[in-house]
Amino acid sequence: MTNMKKQKDTFEESLKRLQEISDLLESGTVGLEDSVTLYEEGIVLSKKCFKQLQDAELKITELKKQLEQ
Repeated sequence: MTNMKKQKDTFEESLKRLQEISDLLESGTVGLEDSVTLYEEGIVLSKKCFKQLQDAELKITELKKQLEQ
């Protein structure tokens, strides 16, 4: 039931998968083992998305500094 994809997924793809996982878990139709596996995948994806957001914010901050020079 896992959908662990390659590491190069875009932010949007990861966010879409997180929504799919959330929908599945909220539906109550997934068994316990699969729920735990999905939850684990969701944690990995959420950390990845958070890191991507931090990196984007840092890049924007650096670009703004360059513009101000």
